[in-house]
Amino acid sequence: MFVSDSLSVNEKGHLTIGGVDTVYLAEKYGTPLYVMDEASIRGALRDYKKSIDENYENGGMVAFASKACAFKAIYEIVKEEGCGADVVSGGELYTAIQAGFPPERLYFHGNFKTEDELAMALDYGVGRIIVDNGEELEALSAMAKARNVTANIYLRITPGVDAHTHSFIMTGQNDSKFGFTLETGEALQAAKKAAAMPNIALKGMHCHIGSQIFDEAPFAHTAELMIGFLAQVRDETGLTLTELNMGGGFGSRYVESDVVLPYGEYMRRIAGAMKEVAAKLSFPLPYIVIEPGRSIVGNAGITLYTVGSVKHIPGIRTFVIVDGGMTDNPRYALYQSKYTAVVANKANLPADQVVTIAGRCCESGDLIQEHTKLQPCQRGDIVAVMTTGAYNYSMSSNYNRIPRPAIVMIKDGTDRVVVKAETYADVMRNDL
Repeated sequence: MFVSDSLSVNEKGHLTIGGVDTVYLAEKYGTPLYVMDEASIRGALRDYKKSIDENYENGGMVAFASKACAFKAIYEIVKEEGCGADVVSGGELYTAIQAGFPPERLYFHGNFKTEDELAMALDYGVGRIIVDNGEELEALSAMAKARNVTANIYLRITPGVDAHTHSFIMTGQNDSKFGFTLETGEALQAAKKAAAMPNIALKGMHCHIGSQIFDEAPFAHTAELMIGFLAQVRDETGLTLTELNMGGGFGSRYVESDVVLPYGEYMRRIAGAMKEVAAKLSFPLPYIVIEPGRSIVGNAGITLYTVGSVKHIPGIRTFVIVDGGMTDNPRYALYQSKYTAVVANKANLPADQVVTIAGRCCESGDLIQEHTKLQPCQRGDIVAVMTTGAYNYSMSSNYNRIPRPAIVMIKDGTDRVVVKAETYADVMRNDL
């Protein structure tokens, strides 16, 4: 029934996360409520670090992908675990810096970084800026020259790999808004240009083929292409690049049918492909960076809701209507994403009713899950939706002027608020 090892059922028949009763949490903090298990987050980071240590002797960095879930406590955890982080906006960068994150372990992405954001990156001393297009390369060179500093960069490469995932979260195919295309020769021309530009130090390459990927084969194929490209850059420019960022996209388990490979298996295949091609091309193995985000925090999080009503439409469907919805979880409306849910105060009972979980927003499409099995429930029951640690809080909104929920972190059987719930005053704070 559970898709995460941090979830269980206690003697009361209640769902627990990290050993803490979710019904107690709902009563203490109210709902909707995001809850995350710190041990799960730290365990995933350590597993990824171990996978590099065991499979890739040339060293590497695990960089948490901030877009999955960004707030100060996450950066503090990632920092303590000795990992890096990638950021894709000035807001994520600012939050990381305010959390005391070492700027030299930050990787700054984005297909349109504003001049203010580029200035922030240079002034903070961000470790690597991932340049996405020619205009950005020109602007960054000029800004670095004006500051009399050198910008350490990667180029984002579009390798032309189909990641076998939802079209909205594919990024590695040629038809993409991201990066310099490998197949057309655009990437090679960009590398030649960057290598010769003032105040620019081209340190390596970056690629990312998509998100929620369960098959390791696309990663291995991408690794082969990227090592081949690094060798081509060496042959054409005389510059041997020593770093390769392979991006992320490793999948999380949302439903029982999701078959998630052990983290080490992805790295084993990637490392094996890189070593084989590097040996053929006599190219030295680069330092490797991977950017898992979803798979670090996805299964670490759940969202708790209170049931407001149950609406039976004979011969059609049964709606279970909760006090949250697309404002705290827009992923079903966007992608028809699958989730597993349970009635937290009846978690020991069989889930034998097929229902649609609907939110409170004034939209017919405000659904969290359709045709899903749930325990019989009624007004006042607590519904827990699993695997909401990634892309739920970070994609939340104030649609219908609904305040965003709090985030509670569980550590060693205790609970603490790491992001306060918004108030109505917070929602209208910037109104004039």
